[in-house]
Amino acid sequence: MENEGQYQDSKAKYDCLLFDLDDTLYPLSSGLSVEVTKNIQEYMLQKLGIEENKVAELCVSLYKTYGTTMAGLKAIGYNLDFDDFHSFVHGRLPYNLLKPDPVLRSLLVSLPIRKVIFTNADKAHAARALHRLGLEDCFEGIICFETLNTASGVDASDIKDGSEARVPSTSPSTDVFDFEEYMRQPNSDIVLPRTPVVCKPFQDSFEEVFKIADIDPQRTLFFDDSIRNLLTGKQLGLRTVLVGTSRRTTGVDYALESIHNIKEALPELWETNGEAEGVTYSRKVAIVINSLA
Repeated sequence: MENEGQYQDSKAKYDCLLFDLDDTLYPLSSGLSVEVTKNIQEYMLQKLGIEENKVAELCVSLYKTYGTTMAGLKAIGYNLDFDDFHSFVHGRLPYNLLKPDPVLRSLLVSLPIRKVIFTNADKAHAARALHRLGLEDCFEGIICFETLNTASGVDASDIKDGSEARVPSTSPSTDVFDFEEYMRQPNSDIVLPRTPVVCKPFQDSFEEVFKIADIDPQRTLFFDDSIRNLLTGKQLGLRTVLVGTSRRTTGVDYALESIHNIKEALPELWETNGEAEGVTYSRKVAIVINSLA
Protein backbone atom coordinates (compact mmCIF):
# COMPACT_ATOMS: atom_id res chain seq x y z
CA MET A 1 0.00 0.00 0.00
CA GLU A 2 2.89 2.35 0.80
CA ASN A 3 4.44 1.77 -2.63
CA GLU A 4 1.09 2.27 -4.32
CA GLY A 5 0.70 5.65 -2.63
CA GLN A 6 4.18 6.69 -3.74
CA TYR A 7 3.33 5.76 -7.33
CA GLN A 8 0.14 7.81 -7.29
CA ASP A 9 1.99 10.83 -5.90
CA SER A 10 4.66 10.65 -8.60
CA LYS A 11 2.26 10.18 -11.49
CA ALA A 12 1.66 13.29 -13.58
CA LYS A 13 -1.66 14.97 -12.76
CA TYR A 14 -2.54 15.59 -16.42
CA ASP A 15 -1.89 13.60 -19.54
CA CYS A 16 -3.63 15.91 -22.01
CA LEU A 17 -4.13 19.64 -22.52
CA LEU A 18 -7.21 20.56 -24.55
CA PHE A 19 -7.16 24.04 -26.10
CA ASP A 20 -9.76 26.21 -27.74
CA LEU A 21 -8.33 28.24 -30.63
CA ASP A 22 -9.97 31.62 -31.24
CA ASP A 23 -9.51 34.24 -28.52
CA THR A 24 -7.60 31.64 -26.51
CA LEU A 25 -4.35 30.95 -28.36
CA TYR A 26 -4.43 34.55 -29.53
CA PRO A 27 -6.03 37.50 -27.70
CA LEU A 28 -9.44 39.03 -28.35
CA SER A 29 -7.58 42.32 -28.84
CA SER A 30 -6.22 41.02 -32.17
CA GLY A 31 -9.49 42.15 -33.72
CA LEU A 32 -10.03 38.96 -35.71
CA SER A 33 -13.21 38.03 -33.84
CA VAL A 34 -14.73 41.40 -34.71
CA GLU A 35 -14.08 40.64 -38.38
CA VAL A 36 -15.68 37.19 -38.00
CA THR A 37 -18.84 38.76 -36.59
CA LYS A 38 -18.95 41.30 -39.41
CA ASN A 39 -18.67 38.54 -42.00
CA ILE A 40 -21.37 36.43 -40.34
CA GLN A 41 -23.77 39.35 -40.32
CA GLU A 42 -22.93 40.14 -43.94
CA TYR A 43 -23.62 36.50 -44.84
CA MET A 44 -27.00 36.67 -43.12
CA LEU A 45 -27.83 39.83 -45.04
CA GLN A 46 -26.49 38.92 -48.48
CA LYS A 47 -26.91 35.16 -48.67
CA LEU A 48 -29.97 34.53 -46.52
CA GLY A 49 -31.88 37.74 -47.17
CA ILE A 50 -32.47 38.52 -43.51
CA GLU A 51 -33.65 42.07 -42.93
CA GLU A 52 -30.77 44.40 -42.11
CA ASN A 53 -32.41 45.80 -38.97
CA LYS A 54 -32.74 42.27 -37.55
CA VAL A 55 -29.34 40.83 -38.43
CA ALA A 56 -27.22 42.02 -35.49
CA GLU A 57 -29.65 41.00 -32.74
CA LEU A 58 -30.47 37.67 -34.38
CA CYS A 59 -26.77 36.91 -34.83
CA VAL A 60 -26.09 37.38 -31.12
CA SER A 61 -29.27 35.62 -29.94
CA LEU A 62 -28.62 32.53 -32.06
CA TYR A 63 -25.03 32.39 -30.86
CA LYS A 64 -26.15 32.50 -27.22
CA THR A 65 -28.81 29.86 -27.76
CA TYR A 66 -27.08 27.41 -30.10
CA GLY A 67 -23.36 27.82 -29.43
CA THR A 68 -22.65 29.27 -32.89
CA THR A 69 -24.74 31.53 -35.09
CA MET A 70 -24.41 29.02 -37.92
CA ALA A 71 -25.83 26.23 -35.76
CA GLY A 72 -28.74 28.50 -34.90
CA LEU A 73 -29.42 29.48 -38.49
CA LYS A 74 -29.51 25.82 -39.47
CA ALA A 75 -31.83 25.02 -36.56
CA ILE A 76 -34.44 27.62 -37.40
CA GLY A 77 -34.69 26.49 -41.00
CA TYR A 78 -32.11 28.20 -43.20
CA ASN A 79 -30.77 25.66 -45.69
CA LEU A 80 -27.26 27.10 -45.78
CA ASP A 81 -24.27 25.19 -47.12
CA PHE A 82 -21.62 24.75 -44.44
CA ASP A 83 -18.66 25.03 -46.80
CA ASP A 84 -20.11 28.17 -48.36
CA PHE A 85 -20.68 29.68 -44.92
CA HIS A 86 -17.16 28.95 -43.74
CA SER A 87 -15.66 30.23 -46.98
CA PHE A 88 -17.61 33.48 -46.71
CA VAL A 89 -16.97 34.02 -43.00
CA HIS A 90 -13.39 32.80 -42.61
CA GLY A 91 -12.10 32.83 -46.17
CA ARG A 92 -12.10 36.63 -46.28
CA LEU A 93 -10.54 37.29 -42.89
CA PRO A 94 -7.50 39.58 -42.56
CA TYR A 95 -5.22 36.92 -41.06
CA ASN A 96 -2.41 39.46 -41.05
CA LEU A 97 -3.99 40.63 -37.77
CA LEU A 98 -2.43 37.53 -36.21
CA LYS A 99 1.31 37.72 -35.57
CA PRO A 100 3.84 34.96 -34.90
CA ASP A 101 3.98 34.22 -31.18
CA PRO A 102 7.43 32.82 -30.32
CA VAL A 103 6.73 33.14 -26.58
CA LEU A 104 3.67 30.88 -26.75
CA ARG A 105 5.45 28.54 -29.14
CA SER A 106 8.30 28.12 -26.68
CA LEU A 107 5.88 27.41 -23.84
CA LEU A 108 3.93 24.83 -25.83
CA VAL A 109 7.00 23.07 -27.18
CA SER A 110 8.46 22.78 -23.68
CA LEU A 111 5.29 21.20 -22.27
CA PRO A 112 5.88 17.42 -21.87
CA ILE A 113 2.16 16.63 -22.24
CA ARG A 114 0.07 15.84 -25.33
CA LYS A 115 -1.83 18.85 -26.64
CA VAL A 116 -5.03 18.88 -28.74
CA ILE A 117 -7.13 21.74 -30.15
CA PHE A 118 -10.92 21.64 -29.90
CA THR A 119 -12.57 24.39 -31.95
CA ASN A 120 -16.00 25.06 -33.43
CA ALA A 121 -14.29 26.57 -36.48
CA ASP A 122 -13.62 24.78 -39.75
CA LYS A 123 -10.30 23.11 -40.57
CA ALA A 124 -9.16 25.76 -43.08
CA HIS A 125 -9.53 28.55 -40.53
CA ALA A 126 -7.73 26.55 -37.85
CA ALA A 127 -4.82 25.80 -40.19
CA ARG A 128 -4.48 29.41 -41.31
CA ALA A 129 -4.64 30.79 -37.77
CA LEU A 130 -2.03 28.33 -36.47
CA HIS A 131 0.23 29.10 -39.42
CA ARG A 132 0.06 32.83 -38.73
CA LEU A 133 0.83 32.23 -35.06
CA GLY A 134 3.73 29.92 -35.90
CA LEU A 135 2.21 27.04 -33.94
CA GLU A 136 1.69 24.46 -36.71
CA ASP A 137 3.79 21.77 -35.04
CA CYS A 138 2.79 22.32 -31.42
CA PHE A 139 -0.31 20.11 -31.31
CA GLU A 140 -1.04 16.45 -31.80
CA GLY A 141 -4.19 17.29 -33.73
CA ILE A 142 -7.14 19.59 -34.30
CA ILE A 143 -10.70 18.55 -33.62
CA CYS A 144 -12.81 20.99 -35.61
CA PHE A 145 -16.20 21.44 -37.25
CA GLU A 146 -15.54 18.77 -39.87
CA THR A 147 -14.44 16.29 -37.23
CA LEU A 148 -17.82 16.40 -35.50
CA ASN A 149 -20.03 16.98 -38.53
CA THR A 150 -19.89 15.02 -41.77
CA ALA A 151 -19.32 16.64 -45.16
CA SER A 152 -23.06 16.56 -45.83
CA GLY A 153 -23.60 18.59 -42.70
CA VAL A 154 -24.57 16.18 -39.93
CA ASP A 155 -23.50 12.89 -38.46
CA ALA A 156 -26.47 10.60 -39.01
CA SER A 157 -25.97 8.82 -35.69
CA ASP A 158 -28.24 9.60 -32.77
CA ILE A 159 -26.42 12.51 -31.19
CA LYS A 160 -27.93 13.54 -27.88
CA ASP A 161 -27.70 16.92 -26.20
CA GLY A 162 -29.14 15.83 -22.90
CA SER A 163 -32.84 15.75 -23.77
CA GLU A 164 -33.62 14.62 -27.28
CA ALA A 165 -31.90 13.63 -30.49
CA ARG A 166 -30.65 16.28 -32.88
CA VAL A 167 -32.45 15.44 -36.11
CA PRO A 168 -30.61 16.25 -39.35
CA SER A 169 -32.42 18.18 -42.07
CA THR A 170 -31.63 16.88 -45.53
CA SER A 171 -34.22 18.68 -47.63
CA PRO A 172 -34.59 22.39 -48.42
CA SER A 173 -36.58 24.21 -45.78
CA THR A 174 -39.84 25.87 -46.75
CA ASP A 175 -40.45 27.65 -43.47
CA VAL A 176 -38.18 29.52 -41.09
CA PHE A 177 -38.92 29.30 -37.40
CA ASP A 178 -39.95 32.66 -35.93
CA PHE A 179 -37.05 33.00 -33.52
CA GLU A 180 -37.89 36.64 -32.90
CA GLU A 181 -41.33 35.63 -31.61
CA TYR A 182 -39.73 32.97 -29.42
CA MET A 183 -37.38 35.55 -27.89
CA ARG A 184 -40.35 37.77 -27.10
CA GLN A 185 -42.11 34.88 -25.35
CA PRO A 186 -39.38 32.50 -24.11
CA ASN A 187 -41.65 31.04 -21.44
CA SER A 188 -44.51 30.29 -23.79
CA ASP A 189 -45.42 26.91 -25.28
CA ILE A 190 -43.36 27.62 -28.40
CA VAL A 191 -40.94 24.71 -28.90
CA LEU A 192 -37.43 25.78 -29.83
CA PRO A 193 -36.09 23.66 -32.72
CA ARG A 194 -32.91 21.64 -32.24
CA THR A 195 -29.81 22.20 -34.31
CA PRO A 196 -28.28 19.34 -36.29
CA VAL A 197 -24.84 20.87 -35.75
CA VAL A 198 -22.56 19.32 -33.13
CA CYS A 199 -20.58 22.04 -31.38
CA LYS A 200 -19.51 23.55 -28.08
CA PRO A 201 -20.89 24.25 -25.54
CA PHE A 202 -23.11 21.16 -25.78
CA GLN A 203 -22.25 17.98 -23.95
CA ASP A 204 -22.41 15.74 -27.01
CA SER A 205 -19.52 17.58 -28.68
CA PHE A 206 -17.28 17.06 -25.65
CA GLU A 207 -18.17 13.39 -25.40
CA GLU A 208 -17.28 12.91 -29.06
CA VAL A 209 -13.95 14.66 -28.51
CA PHE A 210 -13.17 12.38 -25.57
CA LYS A 211 -13.76 9.33 -27.76
CA ILE A 212 -11.96 10.60 -30.85
CA ALA A 213 -8.85 11.79 -29.00
CA ASP A 214 -8.89 9.05 -26.35
CA ILE A 215 -9.13 11.64 -23.59
CA ASP A 216 -9.67 10.92 -19.92
CA PRO A 217 -11.48 14.06 -18.73
CA GLN A 218 -10.31 13.46 -15.17
CA ARG A 219 -6.72 13.88 -16.36
CA THR A 220 -7.24 16.69 -18.85
CA LEU A 221 -6.90 20.46 -18.51
CA PHE A 222 -9.24 22.47 -20.76
CA PHE A 223 -8.37 26.03 -21.87
CA ASP A 224 -11.11 28.27 -23.33
CA ASP A 225 -12.22 31.91 -23.33
CA SER A 226 -15.92 30.95 -23.03
CA ILE A 227 -17.45 30.44 -19.60
CA ARG A 228 -20.25 28.36 -21.15
CA ASN A 229 -17.78 25.97 -22.74
CA LEU A 230 -15.82 25.68 -19.54
CA LEU A 231 -18.92 24.95 -17.47
CA THR A 232 -19.85 22.05 -19.74
CA GLY A 233 -16.31 20.74 -19.55
CA LYS A 234 -16.34 21.05 -15.78
CA GLN A 235 -19.59 19.08 -15.54
CA LEU A 236 -17.95 16.29 -17.53
CA GLY A 237 -14.89 16.10 -15.30
CA LEU A 238 -12.40 18.40 -17.01
CA ARG A 239 -10.24 20.78 -15.01
CA THR A 240 -10.85 24.20 -16.51
CA VAL A 241 -8.79 27.28 -17.36
CA LEU A 242 -10.45 30.56 -18.35
CA VAL A 243 -8.26 32.55 -20.74
CA GLY A 244 -8.63 36.31 -21.19
CA THR A 245 -9.18 37.42 -17.60
CA SER A 246 -7.49 36.81 -14.26
CA ARG A 247 -10.85 36.77 -12.46
CA ARG A 248 -11.82 33.21 -11.55
CA THR A 249 -15.55 32.44 -11.44
CA THR A 250 -17.73 29.46 -10.54
CA GLY A 251 -16.86 26.43 -12.65
CA VAL A 252 -13.35 27.69 -13.40
CA ASP A 253 -10.30 26.17 -11.71
CA TYR A 254 -7.78 28.68 -13.06
CA ALA A 255 -7.99 32.07 -14.77
CA LEU A 256 -5.29 33.56 -17.00
CA GLU A 257 -5.17 37.12 -18.25
CA SER A 258 -3.24 35.71 -21.21
CA ILE A 259 -2.28 32.26 -22.43
CA HIS A 260 1.29 33.51 -21.89
CA ASN A 261 0.66 33.25 -18.14
CA ILE A 262 0.29 29.47 -18.28
CA LYS A 263 3.68 28.67 -16.72
CA GLU A 264 3.23 31.25 -14.00
CA ALA A 265 -0.19 29.86 -13.04
CA LEU A 266 0.46 26.17 -13.66
CA PRO A 267 4.16 25.42 -13.09
CA GLU A 268 3.29 21.82 -12.20
CA LEU A 269 2.64 21.11 -15.89
CA TRP A 270 6.40 21.19 -16.40
CA GLU A 271 7.13 19.11 -13.29
CA THR A 272 6.65 15.60 -14.62
CA ASN A 273 8.72 12.45 -14.47
CA GLY A 274 8.47 11.82 -18.18
CA GLU A 275 11.21 12.25 -20.76
CA ALA A 276 9.06 14.20 -23.22
CA GLU A 277 10.69 17.60 -22.60
CA GLY A 278 10.69 19.57 -25.82
CA VAL A 279 8.12 17.38 -27.55
CA THR A 280 7.12 18.58 -31.03
CA TYR A 281 4.84 17.16 -33.69
CA SER A 282 5.07 17.08 -37.46
CA ARG A 283 5.41 20.48 -39.14
CA LYS A 284 1.81 20.28 -40.33
CA VAL A 285 -0.55 19.53 -37.48
CA ALA A 286 -3.08 16.78 -38.12
CA ILE A 287 -6.60 17.96 -38.83
CA VAL A 288 -8.69 15.28 -37.19
CA ILE A 289 -11.68 14.14 -39.24
CA ASN A 290 -12.47 10.54 -38.31
CA SER A 291 -9.77 9.62 -35.85
CA LEU A 292 -6.78 11.21 -34.22
CA ALA A 293 -3.67 10.82 -36.36
